[in-house]
Amino acid sequence: MTDPTAETFEESRLSRRTLIAAAGLGALSAAASPALAQTATGAAAPPSTITNPPRDFSRRGAPTTYFWDPDIIAVDPSFNGLAQPNSAIQRLWTGALWSEGPAWSAQGRYLLWSDIPNNRQLRWLEDDGHVSVFRSPSGNSNGNSFDFQGRQLSCEHLNRRVVRYELDGSATVLADSFEGKKLNSPNDIVAHPDGSYWFTDPPYGGQLYEGAPDAPGGPSNANGKLNPRLGQPPGIGLAKRELPTNCYRIDPSGRIDLVVSEAQVPDPNGLCFSPDYKKLYVASTGKGPGDTGPGGKGDIHVFDIGADNKTSNGKRFSDCMIDGINCGPDGLRCDVEGNLWASSNAGRNVGYNGVTVFNPAAKIIGRIRLPEVCGNITFGGPKRNRLFMAASQSLYAVYLGTQGAGPG
Repeated sequence: MTDPTAETFEESRLSRRTLIAAAGLGALSAAASPALAQTATGAAAPPSTITNPPRDFSRRGAPTTYFWDPDIIAVDPSFNGLAQPNSAIQRLWTGALWSEGPAWSAQGRYLLWSDIPNNRQLRWLEDDGHVSVFRSPSGNSNGNSFDFQGRQLSCEHLNRRVVRYELDGSATVLADSFEGKKLNSPNDIVAHPDGSYWFTDPPYGGQLYEGAPDAPGGPSNANGKLNPRLGQPPGIGLAKRELPTNCYRIDPSGRIDLVVSEAQVPDPNGLCFSPDYKKLYVASTGKGPGDTGPGGKGDIHVFDIGADNKTSNGKRFSDCMIDGINCGPDGLRCDVEGNLWASSNAGRNVGYNGVTVFNPAAKIIGRIRLPEVCGNITFGGPKRNRLFMAASQSLYAVYLGTQGAGPG
């Protein structure tokens, strides 16, 4: 069933701009922040506005009348061939608490994503735009993907494991520990043509909102005041963080190997391969719950992948700084030309949330601005030329002039 709460919210909500005008605060807000004012009316734009005049992403909003969407920005002329000039950014759905892990099922022609705090996975159907709850509970799943056989892969915060949903409807636990120690909270996963799976294991699931804290005395519950068992099924809330925040490879044989250590990339989050599978990109995000060190710095790293499946020549790909603002990366995907598309979390820095696009040489060539923090992205659609963006409470999409590399 479609989430009735989300539909009611979408159909009945008043825009912030309307509320401000009704309260008579337009002039005051415009004076306080003239850069966000509408010059035609003098009414203040809402804090989330990134275009002028402000745009309304709701179903009642006016269509984009510009030939080139004003929130798709070509920083470099090379981006002009990647964007689709007459395609507008669309908000497909809203009503989540925190949207993450979008993945495209090519066979089913649907977009799957996680609503982590609500402990569910949602599904958007391409044929009619219908949204329904796909899986609940989901183990507070975060990252999802589909392998080369069309099987869904999910990273579960709550259960501290990686699972694969088989074509017959059963589920297989691919990884829940490394060298006898429980995983932290697997975050993102990608499939390799050799049958292996690569995933990251930061500590973000070790919090009440997105999973369960450590048992008393663990890094994310050091003083033991939190009760991680409240509201949870039996067996949850008993584990403590035991491992660094590493990146792992699951061999087709089932063996799990460490491929990128915490010393190389602290708090690894999103990851993806280059189109030729010779490079691995890994996003390093901010300090997680229970981190005793400095944590990630909100940048992207890249490694060469050898014939032995080992990484080498690691270096920082980008510091993700634009105009002095850190556009913190999370989800990563490459297109067929080798350009890297990264979601952007710039917090309250309006106009910098969305997607940042880099060419293979790490030069920023394009940006997509969204009115919400963007957590993760994926390429989808029958032609794989549509970028889906899981952004805070909503799901956005835009058609492109290029295709994504690899399965969803």
